[in-house]
Order: sequence, then C-alpha cells, then structure tokens
Amino acid sequence: MLRTRTAWAVLSIVAVLVAFIAPAAVSADGGNHGAEVSDAVRHDVSPPLRAMHVAAPSAANLTERPLRRLNAGQGNGPDAAQQTTSGEAAAVTSGSGFEGVGRGQYGFDVLYSPPDTVGAVGATQYVQWVNTYFAVFDKTTHAIVPGFPKPGNAIWSGFGGGCETNNDGDPIVQYDKIAGRWILTQFSVSTTPYLQCVAISTSSDATGSYNRYAFSYTQFNDYPKLSVWPDAYYISFNMFNGNFFAGSKVCAYDRAAMIVGTAATQQCFQLSSVYGGVLPSDLDGATADLQPGGAALPPAGTPNLVMNFGTNSLNLWRFHVDWANSANTTFSGPTSIPVAAFSAACNGGGTCIPQPGTSQRLDSLADRLMYRLAYRHFGDGHEALVVNHSVTANSVTSVRWYELRNATGSTMASAKPVVYQQSTLPNSDGIHRWMGSIAMDKAGDIAVGYSASSSSVFPSARVTGRLSTDALNTMQAETELRTGHGSQTQNLSRWGDYSAMTVDPTDDCTFWYTTEHEQANGTWNWNTWIQPFSYDSCAGGGGGPTTGTLSGRVTNASTSAAISGATVIVASGPSTTTDGSGNYSLTLPGGNYSVTASASGFATSSPASVSVTNGATTTQNFALTPQPAATVPGQPAAPVASPATSKGIRVNWTAPASNGGSAITGYVLKRYNSSSTTCSTAGLKTVSVGNVLTYKVSSTRRNSYYCYAVAATNAVGTGPDSAKSSPVRAN
Repeated sequence: MLRTRTAWAVLSIVAVLVAFIAPAAVSADGGNHGAEVSDAVRHDVSPPLRAMHVAAPSAANLTERPLRRLNAGQGNGPDAAQQTTSGEAAAVTSGSGFEGVGRGQYGFDVLYSPPDTVGAVGATQYVQWVNTYFAVFDKTTHAIVPGFPKPGNAIWSGFGGGCETNNDGDPIVQYDKIAGRWILTQFSVSTTPYLQCVAISTSSDATGSYNRYAFSYTQFNDYPKLSVWPDAYYISFNMFNGNFFAGSKVCAYDRAAMIVGTAATQQCFQLSSVYGGVLPSDLDGATADLQPGGAALPPAGTPNLVMNFGTNSLNLWRFHVDWANSANTTFSGPTSIPVAAFSAACNGGGTCIPQPGTSQRLDSLADRLMYRLAYRHFGDGHEALVVNHSVTANSVTSVRWYELRNATGSTMASAKPVVYQQSTLPNSDGIHRWMGSIAMDKAGDIAVGYSASSSSVFPSARVTGRLSTDALNTMQAETELRTGHGSQTQNLSRWGDYSAMTVDPTDDCTFWYTTEHEQANGTWNWNTWIQPFSYDSCAGGGGGPTTGTLSGRVTNASTSAAISGATVIVASGPSTTTDGSGNYSLTLPGGNYSVTASASGFATSSPASVSVTNGATTTQNFALTPQPAATVPGQPAAPVASPATSKGIRVNWTAPASNGGSAITGYVLKRYNSSSTTCSTAGLKTVSVGNVLTYKVSSTRRNSYYCYAVAATNAVGTGPDSAKSSPVRAN
C-alpha cells in the first residue's frame, strides 16, 4: 500500500480525473479489446544474493501505508452460508512454529505498517518478506541464513533506476514449483516511472543469483499479486490515478524468457473501475508431478483463471497469452458465478475489527479477495480452485471460503466452474476472523489461516481446515498458532494487508502459513509468525473423496420434450447444465442432498431430496412447468443525485418494481448537461456500473449542473430509462 512520505507527493501532481467511461484495453464488461504489449525497461543477471548488501534505511521516519479502497461489490443481506458449529480438529503433524521477521527479531526494527506478510516454501528453504525486508530460512532447522534479513531492494543492488534506489514494498514471494525457481517482486513507486521489480532465481537456492527485470506502468500499480502458471507469470494490480481508483490491471510476464534471463515482454489488460481486487490463479502441486506430461499440470492450453467478487457472486475471466503473436492473446469475461449471499465486512472493506483495551479498530480489507487463488489438477481429472475473503455474519467479521471445480464432463477452460462447496467460518463466540489465506494439499484437504481478534482477545494467528472426506461446506475446530499479547494502538489501523498459506512442493502435504501478530500493546512493534503443519491423512495423497454419481433428465412438463441447457443445482454445492438430450450428471461424495432444476422460460422445480451412495449412481429426473418468457426490466424511479463529499456527484437509485422475470445483472447510468433548473438532452454520456444502487461520478466540472437517468439490465436486455433526476451542481 502507498506510504505517506513527502517524496511521494509526485502522486498528487500526476493525479488525473477518472473518466466517466474509463479508458481501458478491456471494456467495463471485461470484453477483450487487445493486449497492451511492452518490453521490460531493463534486465540483467545479479551476483549471488548472499553477497549483496545495501544500506539499511533509518527508523526515524516511521510510516503508515494508508489503505487505498476499491469500488468492490459488497454483497447484500444476511450471510447464507454461515457454519454454526465445528467438529473436532483432524490429526495434524505440526512442526514447531517460529518467529519471522518482526520487532526485535534477527536484528530487525519496524519501519512501516502494515507488514504485508508473505512467504513461500521451496525445495530446501522458506523465504519470508515483510515491508521492507526479507529473510531466507532453512526449511528443516528453521534457522535464518547468515546475512539475513536484507532490505527488499538489496536484490536490485547495481541494477539501477527505481528498483535499486527505492525500497517501497508491497512484496510477493513465490516458488515456481515447475522450474524450481524463486520469484521475488516488489513495486517502485516513490519515483516515476512506476515500476514492478521482478527477480527470478537461477537455481532452487534463494541465496544465489537472479535474473532481474523491471516493467513500467503509467498509473500507480498498487497491491501487486503474482502467480505461477505454465505459460507465464501472471500479476494483478489495483491501478490508481492519484487517489482515484482506475480499475484492476492483469499482466502476463514471459516466464520462459525470464527463467533463462533473456529479454522479456509483458502483455496486459486494463479493467474498468467497476472491477477491483482481482487475483490470478496460482498453480499448486508437487514438483515431480509438474514436469512435462505430469498429472498436476492444468489440462493443455488452459488459460489463467482470474477472479474477483461481485454482489453475491464471483467473477471469472480467462487470460490466454500467445507469446508468438500477441494479436491472438485474449482476456475474456467476466463470467458471473453465483454464491451464497454475503455482506463484505466493515461496510465493504473499512475499519471495524475490535481489540482489547483500546478504541483503535483494525482494517478488514474486505473489498477484495485475499491472496491466493490456489489451483490444483488432481489425478482423477478434476480441477479445483480455493479462495477466501472477509464478510460480516451476525455483526461479526468472519472468513468466507470457496472451493470451485470444473463442471462434470468439462474443464475450467471450456465451461463455467461450479461452486463445489462454500461456508463462512463460525463466529458465535464474538471473535472477528479476517485476513485469511487458503490452500489445498494433494489429498484435497484444505487449510485456512487468518487473524482473530475481539474486545477481549488480542490479535492472534489461527488456522482451521477440513479433510477431503469431511461433510461438504464445513471446517473443523480451529487451532491457535500464535497467541497475541497486545493490541495495536494510537491511531494505527493498518493490519496485515495479506498473509500467505503455501504448500511444500516436495511432499505436497505440508502447509506453511505466515501472518502478523502483536507481542505487546503499542505501535510500530508488530511481529510475524511462520508455522508448518500437515494432516496425518495426507501421506498417501490421492484425488479427493470417494464419490457417487447423481444423474437424470430434465424435461418440459407439458410436452415431455428434453430441455437443453437447464441448470441443476445442489444446495450449497456444485451445479451443472443439461446436454442436448436434457441429461445431466454430477459427481458427489456419498450423502444426502437437496437438488433443484431451472431453465429459462420454466418455473424452478421444487427441491428434491436425494441420497448419493459412494460408487453407485442415483437417478433424479425433473419435469419443469413452462412460464411466460422473460422481458427486459421495468422502469426504475428517477435517481437522486447530490454533491459528493469530495469532487463529483453521488447518484443513488432503487431497483425497478419488476425485473422482467430475469435477475437484474447491472444498470446503465446516463448523464445529461443541465441548467440549475432544467435538464438538457445535450452532453449525453453513459456508463455500465454493475449490479449496484449507487455510483460516484468523478468526471464532472466544478459548479456545473447535471441530470441523471438510469436503466436496469437483465439477461434479455436493457429496460426503459427512468425519469431524469433533478439538476444538481457538482462539487
């Protein structure tokens, strides 16, 4: 996150207004408009990291990095996936946790907050990076390697430019499990041009030499999140024009070139300001299973899967990069994946986490998915993605997690993934849980690490998880990894920014989790914790639980004709669509389920109670009653426009009385020039704003008057415009 140092005043100088329709390589709906292609502005090969040094900065200027909020969907309504009870914890083999880089550890002193705690595990080492130092630890002994921690820009000593002179943080550490290489990256934003500094190790030794690259951006590239995929290193940013959010940018770096140290390019797509906090999919699996032809590699040609959340949904894009001909590169989406209703924590990502003995609240970062979007391809052929974010359930913050799988008979590349399971962690004890990170081992077991705090519990590090054989949509009892002993006080709200759950590429069973904790009350005194652990049941590996099959046919109740493209949904579980003959099939763990079928032009079926037996097939047919075809939504009431608290105009509206028989998917906002009393038809500008009921218009001229109208959109099309709002003068 951006630091508030005077030297960064250049950001306010280069600030520009966000356009009413954001200029982008990708339109507001995420459609492909062609990749932005650019070369790395410089690259070289470093000396061995173990021999590189750079002067440590002074601790005299303690700096808080302010939270830069996004225009994210908040969800609505009560949480519809709350887990109310937890089972006993599974048998876990837990290595001894140990202190990471933090106050008083390994000669380190805190300079910035939050720590942006991140780490990754490799063949023999664990690398952890915090703002703005990183360290290498022996994976077996947990001893820190001599000469560490080092300032983050030590790796760019002698490289030149902002990567060498600036130590700005927002770091990510990754281990390329396919090639056995480390990736160290942070941004350079104290000076322009804005850079992403990326270093790829030349071996599996994190203390050796690195191929170094710098990629340039015209906007502030905040909150970078890098992932590993066979065809590229993918990275996402939240881009800002000064203090105005301009939308997420997603880029592909030429992985093959960077591994061997030759000239490399990036191919990028810019999303509109409607979409923020996106994550690229990150490949997990044992190194031995990720070699050419390995079962853990994604199916050939699988694009990178990019995701964020919307209103009670996940949005999915597919990023296919062609390094031979960028004209063939595509970025398609978003595809909306409905999930159980939720409300983003702290009113959409604000500051509300309580602590003992202080009125100081902590930031939730609930306006984005939390690092990582972890991907696996199992030996039985199924693909899985796991991800999490922070929500409010019963007025207490908690972690919402998801496992998505490929639809039966399809791949994630060819068809919309289905929500296999989801839930919100129990919080009836009143303890807030947030800042999560999630991963899955080779057996399909899941672990989620997070922070926990309340008015009586100091911020602590905890973890929960589930075995692949557990009941769907449930997590087991949590374990406290590191008990907190203090609160963060005195106007310092920034906490974590992110944490990291990764999986050992050697045994593909051992999870490694790192996050922030406090040892005493105060400010600028954070510490971090590193904890390895594994499930005893993982040793044999495998491809998830024993399953059975649910299949059947969906027909027209009036004619008995097959219904193609009908959706069959398992409550709080996966879904699929019927083929041309009306047939469907789902693979499920043995158990009892509630299943419904629906199709356009038909009434949704009543829930059917079915029992699935492992190794057997259960048949459940559905006959749907025809109903009138859907139409466009009705006309909304006139919106209400008022001057925004800062520059611009805030427009609010209500949903139309009728959605036309099809769920509303978004709105089109129209702006007209006006006098102080009369709306004009001149100066019309339009913008698609997603499925929201409020929007801040920033591209206004101070003291000018404007009117606004709004129209609702569903799957059929866009309905009639509302009446115009009263004229309003812009701030």
